[in-house]
Amino acid sequence: MPFVSSDQSSSSSASRPMVIALFVSTCLLSIVSWFTTQQGMALYLSPWFAFLASLGVQSALVLVAWLVGFTNSRRGLLITVYAMTAAVSVAFSYVSLYTWFSEKERPALVERKLYDTIQDSSGKTDQVLSSAIAEARKHVVALDEMTAAEKTHGYIARAQDSDPYLANVRESVAREAASLGSGFKEGSGDGPRYTAFDRYTKLARQSLEQMQTSQRALADYRAQVKPLDPSEQQIRKYREVYDAVPWTDVQTQLHGARVERPPVPSLNDNIDKTATNQEDMLLAFTELVSAPTGRHVFAFVLAAFIDLIVFFLAFASGPYFHGSPEQRWYAGSAAVDGSDNQVFVRDLLRKLEPGPGGLPRVEVSILTPGERQLCLLLASKDAATLVEEDGKRYYLLNESVHEQLVESLSTRGMPLRGSPKVAQAL
Repeated sequence: MPFVSSDQSSSSSASRPMVIALFVSTCLLSIVSWFTTQQGMALYLSPWFAFLASLGVQSALVLVAWLVGFTNSRRGLLITVYAMTAAVSVAFSYVSLYTWFSEKERPALVERKLYDTIQDSSGKTDQVLSSAIAEARKHVVALDEMTAAEKTHGYIARAQDSDPYLANVRESVAREAASLGSGFKEGSGDGPRYTAFDRYTKLARQSLEQMQTSQRALADYRAQVKPLDPSEQQIRKYREVYDAVPWTDVQTQLHGARVERPPVPSLNDNIDKTATNQEDMLLAFTELVSAPTGRHVFAFVLAAFIDLIVFFLAFASGPYFHGSPEQRWYAGSAAVDGSDNQVFVRDLLRKLEPGPGGLPRVEVSILTPGERQLCLLLASKDAATLVEEDGKRYYLLNESVHEQLVESLSTRGMPLRGSPKVAQAL
């Protein structure tokens, strides 16, 4: 016989609790997916817009997954709609999850990076100051000697000097003395040249003290700053120390050479974007593609996993609640006879009799129009076959179909209980 073997012998009482559990799991995961999507949208939209949009997206995901499970028409279109909707849900869920995961660690990473940048900049500033202070000490000592020599011997302003700073001082003293005219003769003792040298010595000493004060302030800052200090506090305090450095004196002491000032990091480049519960979607996806970390991958996989599991659970449980194809066949055939589904099945079972091999059979001549349509449909699906015996024609039913018919009456509905024929034995 052309029957196809069937594995549908498991009892509905055993499968229904499991399917209900799958349905509950679908609802729970859908709530989780909706919440993460809503939180992600709330970063960019108003709360009401985010609530409505995320609710629409999540409802579409579940309903489309159910439709894909029990309909064969336009399944490709439904899958496309689900993929596009899931992409939106996964994107905002990923941003939401990544923001949650990084809201504590990401600020620390930004602050540590800023700390390293400032340490590098302050270290270079300290090197420049150290070089300028070393030169300034030499200049102060040289000017002290030149001042004493001018008072003792004179003519110091006429000498040449290999040091550009000291050479400029000699030239400046000579021009200042020349501007006073011939009334002040050059020689030993107090005079305008001695006074000028003494003044330049004091200026050099003041410049040295300012640079030493800046160096001590820089050292104090480097000792007090902590890697986890807020970005704004680190930059503000460093800027106070950095701006107090006498860069003009530094350049002068280093013989007029163009000093390359170490750059100061800006707050805009080192701002803590998660401090106000904000996370840039483009930044999150850029980091995911360019330099993914375990946090990026985990947040994205978790967001995609939730929607994927929702699809499979809804795909599996939706057809069960919608009804199996056999149940819809019985209901349609009962509609042909204008009868209730269970009453229709009961009347059909009463007409069954044992056939060859113990298989149930029913005579064609006693079938109602609805029962005949059902048997034709079962025969087209290889669940029944038409046989002839002793001049009579019978439909021989598959044992699985017989089992389903009997199980469908395990819980009697109201029409079956109210039927006057209910008391008759099957």
